[in-house]
Amino acid sequence: MTPFDYHRPETLAEAFRIAGEIPGARYVAGGTDVLVRIRSGRERPNALISLGRIDTLARLELGSVTRIGARATIGQVLDHPELTSAYPLLAQAARPFGSTQVRNLATVGGNLCNASPAADMAPVLLALDARVEIEGPQGTREVPLDAFFKGPGQTDLAPREVLTTIVLEPPGPDARSCFLRKSRVGMDIALTSVAAHLQLADDRLTRVRIAAGAVAPCPLRLRAVEDLLEGRTVEPGLLDEAARLAASEIAPITDIRASANYRRRLTRTLVRRAVAAACEESR
Repeated sequence: MTPFDYHRPETLAEAFRIAGEIPGARYVAGGTDVLVRIRSGRERPNALISLGRIDTLARLELGSVTRIGARATIGQVLDHPELTSAYPLLAQAARPFGSTQVRNLATVGGNLCNASPAADMAPVLLALDARVEIEGPQGTREVPLDAFFKGPGQTDLAPREVLTTIVLEPPGPDARSCFLRKSRVGMDIALTSVAAHLQLADDRLTRVRIAAGAVAPCPLRLRAVEDLLEGRTVEPGLLDEAARLAASEIAPITDIRASANYRRRLTRTLVRRAVAAACEESR
């Protein structure tokens, strides 16, 4: 492993200054992914800038909007009853997330900033219409999460910028949701994952958000499926049509875990099951 410097600033301003002074420095929060890449030689940063002492990044606040600090761990989310009651999707994604040790280190922001196509929190937060707040030396800006991902390992973050907060609107009293994922073995990354977040009125879908992971270069919303379902009453034929349409919206790859064809078939199944399960929750 190539040696590197390690810095622990106590403010974002200090972190920005260090990042500007050391070419090749990178930020780290939980470190569950970046340290693996460093040990394997896939990354060779000149310095790591830990965000672990910046307490404002770990806040969880519920109010007129919900604010999840980017440094909040997956375990913190899972152990926050008010948060998981308001947004059951978060609990459904956090519960199978790695081991207890990983959940206590891995952060929500880190899971997004890694921009892995298979990141479990990404489809859930996409389905919840999340926005992200980004701060850098030039100030603060807000970006819809579906505009944050640019490609595998690529995000909208400019040099020296930090994702600070994930912002969620209240889900509404008639909201229903379901997150499903399939992996080869326990604690493995997803072969495919699907999150459904729906609002119903008189058995009619009034608002639909469907997102998928591990089936395209970035986690993505299945907008054609959303358009098909919105305003409709759920019945088996409609679910079959939604499943077929979902398979046409994705661009899975073949790798050591699964073939593209298997991922496509699996996505069809998970979309159908997730929408049906979310609708059934309202009965």
